[in-house]
Amino acid sequence: MKYLIVGLGNIGSEYENTRHNIGFKIVDALAKASTIFFEPNKLGDTATLKYKGRIFILLKPSTFMNLSGKAVNYYLQQEKIKQENLLIITDDIALPFGTLRLKGKGSDGGHNGLKNIIQILGNDNFSRLRFGVGSDFVKGKQINHVLGEFAPEEQNQLGERLEKTTELIKSFATIGLGRTMSEFNNK
Repeated sequence: MKYLIVGLGNIGSEYENTRHNIGFKIVDALAKASTIFFEPNKLGDTATLKYKGRIFILLKPSTFMNLSGKAVNYYLQQEKIKQENLLIITDDIALPFGTLRLKGKGSDGGHNGLKNIIQILGNDNFSRLRFGVGSDFVKGKQINHVLGEFAPEEQNQLGERLEKTTELIKSFATIGLGRTMSEFNNK
């Protein structure tokens, strides 16, 4: 079985360590733990991971966050992956730092990357993993928050949270959405 695991983020060194790029950081952590490497490809960097009889196509779109749908749709078609085997990983300011929330479908929640994916695919029937980046910002300054870097205390906890997130991704593909949600959500 094939899975498309998409970490959302923005390309460029100025975005590399921002909260908005947590999707990139998560798929990077999964690749690093599995000693595989990303390669530049059409519409993004990709890596292929084999795990317990499954094939994960890891994708970091190069289309910028707000146009992620084009890359997602391309790789679903190119790799012949069913939408039920798609997992989008994104930041979420509505969740406290490091909180994980896996859902099988839903709205964009105000996230422009998800909004574009829903628009391009024509539906919201895909799994998404939201990683909490907190809401410690003054009203109207959320852009500065998500495009800012993690605070030192968050950076100290980031390694453990990335490890937990990679476990969640593997669980999603092996034991399924429902059981993974029960085991990992809000933990």
